[in-house]
Amino acid sequence: MLVHTLFDLLAWGCAIGAGVLVRFRLPGDAANHFDHDLHPGYFFYLGIGAILGAFLFGTLNLQAGVAWNWQGFRLGHSSAGAIAGGIMGVELYKWLHDIRISTGAIFVVPLAVGLVVGRLGCFFAGLDDFTFGVATDMPWGYDFGDGLHRHPVQLYESASMLLFLLMFIPALIYRRMLMLRLGFYLFVLWYALQRFCWEFLKPYAELAFGLNLFHYLMILLAIHALWMIRQPRSPNGDSA
Repeated sequence: MLVHTLFDLLAWGCAIGAGVLVRFRLPGDAANHFDHDLHPGYFFYLGIGAILGAFLFGTLNLQAGVAWNWQGFRLGHSSAGAIAGGIMGVELYKWLHDIRISTGAIFVVPLAVGLVVGRLGCFFAGLDDFTFGVATDMPWGYDFGDGLHRHPVQLYESASMLLFLLMFIPALIYRRMLMLRLGFYLFVLWYALQRFCWEFLKPYAELAFGLNLFHYLMILLAIHALWMIRQPRSPNGDSA
């Protein structure tokens, strides 16, 4: 777990660094939206939501059990749960304070960078992390120490989020306002779709219709992102 902790710290450091760089690269009006409308209460709701979501969904998934019959109670945490919980916390804050603009643009690159780096930590943590894939005959299958060659789903997700970054960063560089205003929802949609796919390669317990807990969570995230993307917007690009 030491390796995982070191990668977690590295992921946080990279995410914070990326956030600082992005803040100074955002177009003036997008940056002003972020600075003017938010205060510490916003980050309180965001933080509490992310923490609760991470531990709630991570623990629920562990308690559902994995295919190799792990037994007993263990407190778990999940990046997917943290993202979902953070979104719920922010949406609650925005609803309470009648904020109708997208406030997530500044978080897109840091979150994506954090996932790219953090999933490498999951990979090197091996079986103890409970993020490994099912057995495979593919030549790139990896033995995490139990004698089985498994799908390195952690690397799949890391590569997927890196691909998103390569598509999103040009919009940041060239200041494509529509892309930036929709950026957070596009990030959530991309994350949900790719994670939904990789979940089929994990030995998590099925809940119904061959889908596990995170499948259903990704469906909800994708619906939320599509709903927000389709919202009518005022001439300056804000949600109506």
